[in-house]
Amino acid sequence: MRLRNREWYEKYAHRLDPDLRVQLSRKKQLDKESISVSYPTIIQFDKDESVDTYALANWCTERGGSVLGEIPLIDAIYGEFSAELLEELVVHHQVEHLYLDRRVYVSLDLSTKSTGVRQLQFERHLSGVGITIAILDTGLFPHPDLVTPVSRIAGFVDLVQGKTDYYDDHGHGTHCAGSAAGNGFSSQGLYVGAAPEAKIVGVKVLDKHGGGKLSTVVRGIEWCVMHQKEYQLDILSLSLGAPAIQSYRKDPLAQASRIAWHNGIMVCTAAGNDGPKPGTISSPGHDPLILTVGAAYHEIATFSSRGPTKDGWMKPDLYAPGSDIISLNAPGSELELQFADKCVDEHYLRLSGTSMATPYVAGICALLLEENPNLTPNDLKAILTSTAKEISGELAGNVCAVAAVELAKHYRQFQRNQLSSP
Repeated sequence: MRLRNREWYEKYAHRLDPDLRVQLSRKKQLDKESISVSYPTIIQFDKDESVDTYALANWCTERGGSVLGEIPLIDAIYGEFSAELLEELVVHHQVEHLYLDRRVYVSLDLSTKSTGVRQLQFERHLSGVGITIAILDTGLFPHPDLVTPVSRIAGFVDLVQGKTDYYDDHGHGTHCAGSAAGNGFSSQGLYVGAAPEAKIVGVKVLDKHGGGKLSTVVRGIEWCVMHQKEYQLDILSLSLGAPAIQSYRKDPLAQASRIAWHNGIMVCTAAGNDGPKPGTISSPGHDPLILTVGAAYHEIATFSSRGPTKDGWMKPDLYAPGSDIISLNAPGSELELQFADKCVDEHYLRLSGTSMATPYVAGICALLLEENPNLTPNDLKAILTSTAKEISGELAGNVCAVAAVELAKHYRQFQRNQLSSP
């Protein structure tokens, strides 16, 4: 039974995300102009209810909705629905929350020496060997620095166009993969990522313009959780985000990231590039559990997003180099075409953003896991944040790979000593 109240979306605001409420509030004007609109929506079920997903999807279809798929990881389906159908869904006993299936974008703003990574590579011979990093992004080009002398691309899935061959029509994902695990083959070792022997799994969730649907990104995280054992996935790098419009508790992207974390996958995500204003941390970086990375060198980059979050948490957790970062170029990609002046040569491209800082930290996590394979995501976060170099006036510091690896080596013993101290 539909509600008679025209402002039903205000009455049931607690079951609708703010973006969806804004879209629905414009319906009166669209009605006047005789414009028929459907809303891309994620429907999340009540976890306390026994839900027949197939039956509910059919129920929506019978009422004119277009169900495009399901996301079991967060107990949801997604699709296109009219305002009238959403009005019925908001009071459905099996529905917990409705989210606008909004756009998610790369965290791009339009150095290995400073962090101690090179020292670890040369003196400790750490390279991320045996560790696998998933890059959820715009795709993955089989760059020589990833496939020579042997391919370290362990897998690839395309949730945007369904292709099976490696590709990156935007270029952002390839650049991020290089920051995490490029081996410098095309530069004679000059431009090397943090973990040059780590394996990479490319998960394409964003299109050639660097954007994508929230549901697609959540499905990408779900894919990683489902294929964790198959690919031995250790780390998830998310150089993407969307405005954090409400608490992390009511955010599908944060919920999915948290599930991955609890399944033993380290999640590194970008703070965003909406600084220097406070309160600008992107989703899912506003979740207090996962590791949120900002961009800094000696001082914080102007573009790097700042906390606090809507829930009052101080973020980011850690800073890493993110300005003028030279990494892999995907030939023929949108980035190469749009930013020809940023090309160092045919193999490398110079970019800035918290997108660049995030995969670098993911690579450092690979070094820590190589040193101590027993570390959990909570351990990794604690080690990285406690060994970071202080930045004046900031709670979070700059990543220090050397100190982090040293602590990682003896971490369990360190914990026992801390617990036994008077």
